[in-house]
Amino acid sequence: MYRLLLRLTVAATLLMSLAGCATTPDPTAGRFESRSVTVDGHVSRYQVFVPADALRAAGPLPVVLFLHGSGERGRDGMKQTKAGIGPYLREHASTFPALVVLPQVPNHQEWDGLNNRIALAALDATLAEFSADPSRQYLTGMSMGGYGSWNIAVSAPDRFAAIVPVCGAVIAPREERQTLFVAAVANEADPYTALAQRLKNVPVWMFHGAQDDVVLPRDDRRLHAAFKAAGAADARYTEYPDGNHNAWDATYADTAMWTWLFAQKR
Repeated sequence: MYRLLLRLTVAATLLMSLAGCATTPDPTAGRFESRSVTVDGHVSRYQVFVPADALRAAGPLPVVLFLHGSGERGRDGMKQTKAGIGPYLREHASTFPALVVLPQVPNHQEWDGLNNRIALAALDATLAEFSADPSRQYLTGMSMGGYGSWNIAVSAPDRFAAIVPVCGAVIAPREERQTLFVAAVANEADPYTALAQRLKNVPVWMFHGAQDDVVLPRDDRRLHAAFKAAGAADARYTEYPDGNHNAWDATYADTAMWTWLFAQKR
């Protein structure tokens, strides 16, 4: 009996020790920090991923603005880190070399109007607080955030060094979601050509799953063709043959994408 109790005690101590190691963060590694910004009287909470101390010491950092999808909407200021780029950042907290700004859209809203101004205000605040490199600002988003990437890029065509929309589109089928579209070009006779003409000088890499039944890949295919027809400097499109709507895990795990992205500069 004594030996059994001893073994149980040792096992419990070991588990507690391992648990402590798993939950104690490395203070020098990359981490999420909570911030808030006020725009037009509206207070919005957002997250900033701050790279490891050693990386920050190397000089001005690039900064990525990430726009989440519909499932991460809310006001908690944290849910937007749970899908998309957030899990990748946690997995690579010691090596990811850029600041990442993660704003959040309230429930039942889209990336448009005030929410886009809040996202850009959060980006501005991050640039100022961390002395980031203004010539290396990047924009990416997934699903609803893919639409948002186009919305924000069109409103600030000279700001971003590159854009990476993931499983986004220009106009959602109206019977599915009447509020989801790229407002600046939605009423154009050819919104794809209009968008490509406005952003043809901005490097773009789109990603989509060929089997996506939530946001169909047809919009990205048409957009890619429109960028090519417009003589875009660098317009890329990757379609995962077996991928469904979740194209973001593969995209953000793609080292070639990050290498290309961080090589872009305005």
